[in-house]
This record gives sequence, structure tokens and C-alpha cells, in this order.
Amino acid sequence: MKEATQKLLAKAARVLTFAERLRTSDDGEFAVGRAYYAMFYIAEALLNEMGHRFRKHGGVHGAFREHFVKTGLLDGKYHQWLLEAFSQRITGDYGLESDLTAEDAEVLIGQAHEFLKAAQQFLQTKE
Repeated sequence: MKEATQKLLAKAARVLTFAERLRTSDDGEFAVGRAYYAMFYIAEALLNEMGHRFRKHGGVHGAFREHFVKTGLLDGKYHQWLLEAFSQRITGDYGLESDLTAEDAEVLIGQAHEFLKAAQQFLQTKE
């Protein structure tokens, strides 16, 4: 596995730990943002392993769909979760009156953990 891929996966795991701390302190809107970034780093790691790098979120989202979902390498639910988490992150980060809760964050954090596990398993089979 490439060094940058390993670093992105490690960063995703660290961000998830922070998201869990935010969730338990009732900062749902901020925990949602961290859960999204964990998923984003996971998608970046997978793409990096295939030699792809992108500067924008939309580029990562689209390329993940193209290279992993359309090809059947990973379940399409991970792409859907990534997009939904992105939408919630935008609401949490830019909305003046966010209604995102610790429960919303808990769902996204669980999805991010599952996505991380799937990515790690996929990358282990590539070695």
C-alpha cells in the first residue's frame, strides 16, 4: 500500500475518534462534519492507491463513483453515504440554524466506520 494511502486512512481513523468525542458532547452539527471528512479521506485513500488525486470534493465524489461503484469494486452505498454526509456537513458548517443532532452524527459515524473497514479489506486484497 502506498504511503499516502496509509496516511489518509490513519487520518480518517483519527478524525472519526474526534467525531465521536464531539457527538458525546452533544455537538452533533460539528460531529457530522468530522464524520464526512473521515469518509472523504477514505475515498481519497482508495483513489490514491489507484494513482488518482483530486483537489476538489466534487472530483473525489465523482471519481470514487466512476472507479469503485460503476466498476463494482465497492458497494454503491458508500458513494451514497459520502454524498449524504457532504450535504449534512454543508448544513452544519454553513447553516445558521442547524437541526443536526448527536443521533444524526451517530449514524454518519457508524457509516464512516463501516466504509473504513470496507476500504481496508479492499486494499488488503490488492496486496
